[in-house]
Amino acid sequence: MEHIERLIAKDLLSIRAVFFRPEEPFTWASGIKSPVYCDNRLTLTSVNVRNDVENALAETIKREYPDVEVLMGTSTAGIAHAAIVGHIMGLPMGYVRSGSKDHGRQNQIEGRLEKGQKVVVVEDLISTGGSVIEVVNVLREAGAEVLGVVSIFTYGMKKGLERLAAANVKNVSLSNFDVIAQVAAEENYIKAEDIDRLIAFRNNPSDESWIGGNK
Repeated sequence: MEHIERLIAKDLLSIRAVFFRPEEPFTWASGIKSPVYCDNRLTLTSVNVRNDVENALAETIKREYPDVEVLMGTSTAGIAHAAIVGHIMGLPMGYVRSGSKDHGRQNQIEGRLEKGQKVVVVEDLISTGGSVIEVVNVLREAGAEVLGVVSIFTYGMKKGLERLAAANVKNVSLSNFDVIAQVAAEENYIKAEDIDRLIAFRNNPSDESWIGGNK
C-alpha cells in the first residue's frame, strides 16, 4: 500500500492535480485559505496517470471490498472513474446526482440498482466528507448495502474522519495529504520546512497561523 500511496502522490504532483502553494494560499469557497489546490479531474487527461489511478482503484476495490456488485460514482467527479474501473473489473456502474432531476423520472440514482446489492462508492477527493456521506445515504435509502468508499486522495481532516466514522462509512484512499506533502518536499515542489505548515493547515484549516510560518 505504501508503494501505491507514493506512486499516486508522484503522479498527482507531476500533473499538478495536487498543487502546493504555501507562500500564496488559495482561497476556498468557504473563505478558508489553503496551501493546496486539488483537481483530480486532470488525471483523466494524462494517459499514464489515468492508467495508474484506475488500475490502483480496481486493485483497492478487489482487496478491500471483494463482495462488490455495483460501482456508484459521485456526481460529477467520480463518474468517469467509476465507469473506467467498472470496465476494468467487469462490473455495472451508475452514479448519484447531487439532487433529483426535475423532469423525466426524477432520478437521483442513475443506472440500475436493485435493493440489497453490494455497492462501492467511487470518489475523487475526500475533505470534510459531507458530500460523499450524502451519496452513501441516498444509496442506503434506496436499499443498497454500501460496503464503503474508494477515493483517489484524502486530506485526512479531523472533521472528515469524524463524519465518516459517525456515519459508519469506510473510506480507502490511494494517497493522502501527509504522503503527498512528504513526496512534494523530496521532489522539490516545496521546501522541507513547509511540511509542518501544511500539516498545521490540515489539522485545523480555520487557523491561519501557518501562513508565513517559516519566514
